[in-house]
Amino acid sequence: MESPNLYDELKEMDTHLTETAAKFSHLHESLIELMEKNAELEIENQHLRDRINQITEKTDSNSPRLSKSRKNLEKLYNEGFHVCSSYYGKRRENGEDCIFCTDIIYGRRD
Repeated sequence: MESPNLYDELKEMDTHLTETAAKFSHLHESLIELMEKNAELEIENQHLRDRINQITEKTDSNSPRLSKSRKNLEKLYNEGFHVCSSYYGKRRENGEDCIFCTDIIYGRRD
């Protein structure tokens, strides 16, 4: 290889490396900005969730707390099905209320 040719190739490679380093630096800065923004949004999200929970607890404090199983029964009942032992699984006609079902869901808790 000739010396001027080698020098030109080395100079070209140096230029490419410099450009690549600049691109890498720019990407690195962009990534840091995105990570900071993400962290801020996660913190804000958590504050909003906490606030929603506070508001929900205040409104729920007036209504009785239901266990998970009773909530499932309430969901079935609200979808139009009986949950009482007499008519369990049958569709409630015209959305009528069933005192047996409501007693199971909201009645006495031991």
